[in-house]
Amino acid sequence: MSTSQRQADSDMWFDQTSGEFDVFAQQQARRTSADEVPQATAIQKNIPVYCGDYVRTIAPESDRRRALLAEWTNVFANGAGIIIIKKAMHDLDVIDRATKIFSTLIDQEKAGSGGGGDHFAKAGANDRIWNALEKHCLFDADNFARYYASDAIAMGAEAWLGRGYQMTAQVNRVNPGGAAQKPHRDYHLGFMRPEQTLDFPAHVHAMSPFLTLQGAVAHCDMPLESGPTQLLPFSQHFKEGYLAFSRDQFQQHFADNFVQVPLEKGDVVFFNPAVMHAAGNNVSSDIYRMANLLQVSSAFGRAMESVNRYDMCLALYPVLQLAMRGNSLSDLEIRNAVHASAEGYSFPTNLDRDPPVDGLAPKTQAQFVLEALAAGLSQDDLEAQLGDLRIRQQS
Repeated sequence: MSTSQRQADSDMWFDQTSGEFDVFAQQQARRTSADEVPQATAIQKNIPVYCGDYVRTIAPESDRRRALLAEWTNVFANGAGIIIIKKAMHDLDVIDRATKIFSTLIDQEKAGSGGGGDHFAKAGANDRIWNALEKHCLFDADNFARYYASDAIAMGAEAWLGRGYQMTAQVNRVNPGGAAQKPHRDYHLGFMRPEQTLDFPAHVHAMSPFLTLQGAVAHCDMPLESGPTQLLPFSQHFKEGYLAFSRDQFQQHFADNFVQVPLEKGDVVFFNPAVMHAAGNNVSSDIYRMANLLQVSSAFGRAMESVNRYDMCLALYPVLQLAMRGNSLSDLEIRNAVHASAEGYSFPTNLDRDPPVDGLAPKTQAQFVLEALAAGLSQDDLEAQLGDLRIRQQS
């Protein structure tokens, strides 16, 4: 085999030795400049920080909204990989109610089965609610609607994933004394052992980060002693990271160079899943650091969790009808809540029974819900429509 052929093969498939630390360290020398993020209010430790009030102001204005989304997309793909939105959730009563719901669910699950385990952390270091999205919705649909009406959440997801994104969420509460996670990348390839990632060609390593977006909503003030997420800006650029980041040299570099930014209740962080990160040490004596971890998936990928979006839609519908009648949520906020709950993509389906009509793809679950709201259909009518859709989609 010629030298050029061996080089071509190594470019297309990694092996156990792929990933040069010196290249990685050189990438880490970058800095975020104000010219890259003109709409940010500050840059903290290379992470651009945005104002939630500004986000809400421009959300209904298509041109300004698109300009901000473009800036965020560039940060996720080509910049530090991370953004912070201060006061992203402006109604703290909604956050406090959600915190009570999550605490109740944690207590119920611990009493029933010992609670959910965690990945990348020792058992017992924290409390975890898997599929918090569905559980939140079915426990209190009104609170869920007001929570996910957030323009900041919707726009962060849209900036990286576009239309039809699939929201999932897992609550994590790191208790006083809780130890840090092992630094890692996230789903998809991040949830494999390094040797397993060798079964995928190099372009899949590059593609994986474009399939999900990581986020976290702060449910309490998070000073540094409470252990807010440890982050390594620009680390998403290292293409061999899924394979190499578990090596001692990379782990030590993370330990020496990670950054943490204190957060306040209602702040939201979003980051490219290929950013090397870890939940921090909670060295406080009295802070139960709770965050709602958002893992948002592309319509074109597979979400990590199974979510019963049919049940969620039916639970939310009467709440959204009341919000429309009382003007307690704007049309845009209602759409945000629907996009966080209903399936926004037409496929997979059974095209024999669910063929495209007046377009290239069948109508989505989210379209059915939004059209039912606009037409003032009854709960029974929507239930019948979604039930028929569910049957048509089965093989």
